[in-house]
Amino acid sequence: MSHGPDLDRDRSFVLAQRSFELMRDYCACATPRAYAVWYLYVSGAQPLMNDAIKRLTTQNGTLTSTDIEGLHDTYIDGRRLAVEVDRMNSSLIAEVEGIMEMIEVSIRSTTQYGESLQALSQDIANTATTRARLREIVTTIIANTRDVTANNRTLEARMRESRSEIEGLRETLEAARLESLTDALTGLGNRKSFETALHRACDAPAQAGRSTSLIVLDIDSFKRFNDLYGHLTGDQVLRLVAIVMREHVAQPGATLARFGGEEFAIVLPETDLAEARAVAERVRTSVTGRELVKRSTGESLGKVTVSLGVATRREDDNAVSLLERADACLFAAKRAGRNRTLDETEAALLRDVA
Repeated sequence: MSHGPDLDRDRSFVLAQRSFELMRDYCACATPRAYAVWYLYVSGAQPLMNDAIKRLTTQNGTLTSTDIEGLHDTYIDGRRLAVEVDRMNSSLIAEVEGIMEMIEVSIRSTTQYGESLQALSQDIANTATTRARLREIVTTIIANTRDVTANNRTLEARMRESRSEIEGLRETLEAARLESLTDALTGLGNRKSFETALHRACDAPAQAGRSTSLIVLDIDSFKRFNDLYGHLTGDQVLRLVAIVMREHVAQPGATLARFGGEEFAIVLPETDLAEARAVAERVRTSVTGRELVKRSTGESLGKVTVSLGVATRREDDNAVSLLERADACLFAAKRAGRNRTLDETEAALLRDVA
C-alpha cells in the first residue's frame, strides 16, 4: 500500500506553512510572486536563488517588492524562458531533420537516375539495338530526367522554406537569449548576465598588465524611498541609476548589470584600478547631481545618492573572490558615511586607521 501521494501532499503543506512564515518575517509584500519565491526557497530547488535571498536579507533585513520582482524574473520566469528555448530548439531540430530527409530522397533519386543512364547507354552501345528500342531508350531518358528535375525543384522549394523558417527560429532564439539575460525593470543585464560576464573576464588572461576591474554600486537608503513614496518611485530611482550608468560607461566590452534589489555592478575588462575608480566616481557624482521628481505630482523628492566599491582582479582571484573584495569596499563606503566611492587601496587605509 503506497502513501506517496499523501506524503507529497503533507510535504507541500509543510513547505507552504514555512513559506508564509518567512514571507511574514522577511517580506514587505504578500503577493503571489512573493509566495512563489519563498516556496521555491524552502523547497531548496534553486540554490543560487537561496544564496541571493540570504545576501539580501543579511544586508537589508527584509525583501522589498523590487527584490521579489527581481528574484522572480531571474529564477522563476527564467524557467519559462528555458522551456520556450527548448521548444524552439525542438522545432529547429525537426526542421533540419526534414531537410536531411529531402536531401536523402534527392540523393537516392539522383543515384537511380545515374544507374538508369548507365544501363541505357549500354543498350545504345549494342549494335543489335533496333530503331524502336532506341526510341524507347530516349523516351525513358526524357521521363527519368523530368522526374529528377521535379524532385530537385521540390527540394529547392523546401530548402527556401526551411531557410526562412530557420532564420525566424534563430531570431526568436536570440531574442529569448537576450531576454533571459536582461533585467526587465532597468534594461541592464540581470544577475545571470553579471555572473557570466564576471566569470568570463576573470578567466581571460590579462592583456599587457591590464586586468579586469569590478565596480559594485548600492543605492543609499533605498528602503526609505520605497517606504516614503511607494514602490513606483523606488522603480523610478532604479531606472535613474541605470540611465546614469549607461551615460558614463563607454569602455568596450563592459557589462552593466542590476544583480540585486538595489545593487548594481559594472564589469570592466582590461581596466586598471585608477581608471575603474574614475568611472565609478563619474557615476556617483552624476547620480547625486540629479533631482528626483515624482512624476504624478511634479513634487521634488530630493537627491539620490549611491555608494560604490571598486576592486581589480589579482593573479589568484576568481569571480567570487573579486566580488567579495569589491563588496568589502562598498560596505566600507557605507560605514564611512555613504555617498562615496572607495577602491580597495582606500578601503585598506581606512581599516589601518581604524
